[in-house]
Amino acid sequence: MTKPTALVLDFGGVVTKTLFETHALSEQALGLPPGTLAWRGPFDPASDALWRAMQADEISERDYWKARTSEVGRLVGEDWTDMSTFVRRARGADPEAVIRPEAVQAIHTAHENGIRLAILSNELDLFYGEDFRQRLPLLSLFETIVDATYTGILKPDPRAYAAVCEALALPAEACVFVDDQKRNVDGAIAAGMRTVWFDVAEPARSYAEALAVFGLPSPEISHESI
Repeated sequence: MTKPTALVLDFGGVVTKTLFETHALSEQALGLPPGTLAWRGPFDPASDALWRAMQADEISERDYWKARTSEVGRLVGEDWTDMSTFVRRARGADPEAVIRPEAVQAIHTAHENGIRLAILSNELDLFYGEDFRQRLPLLSLFETIVDATYTGILKPDPRAYAAVCEALALPAEACVFVDDQKRNVDGAIAAGMRTVWFDVAEPARSYAEALAVFGLPSPEISHESI
C-alpha cells in the first residue's frame, strides 16, 4: 500500500470555524439582536430546514449559502448577492480570528514532519474574498490550493480530486483528504484517497485522526498560536 505523503484539507469548516459557530460574533458585528441568527446547520439540524435539504442533495452547498447571504443581507436592510460580503461584514477585518487553533497546530505539525500540504475547496475565494488568503500567513505552508471558484469543478466531482492529485504530482492513494461534508469524503473515497470526515463539533479529535494516518501524535492545542 502506498505510504501517505500529503494532507489535503477542505477550507471552510475545516481550517476556519463555521459561520454556525460564530453567530454571536456575527450578530454583534452586524448590529443584530442576540439570537437573530437561529439556523445552526450541523450543530442543530432540526433548527435548519435548508441544511437538511442540502444534506438530502436537494440543494447544493452554494445554494445554501446564497440563500443565507440574501437572508442576512435583508436583516440589515441591504441586498447581498456575494457570500464574500456576508463573511467580510460578519467576521470583520481579521481573518486569523476565525481560523481554528486546532488547524494551526495540526498544519504546523504536518509541515514540520515533512507532510506535504494542499487545500481542495469548493468556495475559498468565492466565499471569503480574494484578499482573504493573502492575509493568512498560515496558507504559505500549503504547496497548492485548488479552488472551485476558478476551476468551476465542485467536489464530489471526481475531477476535483484528480486536479489536486495532479497539482501535487501524487497518486490519490498517497493523499489523506479531510472534509466536513460526508458527500465530499465519499467522493474522495471513490477517487482512491484515504479520508477523514471532519466533525466540526470535535475539531481536535478530527485533526488527531488525520495526523494519526501519518503516524503522528496529536499536538497540544495552544490558543495563542494564532
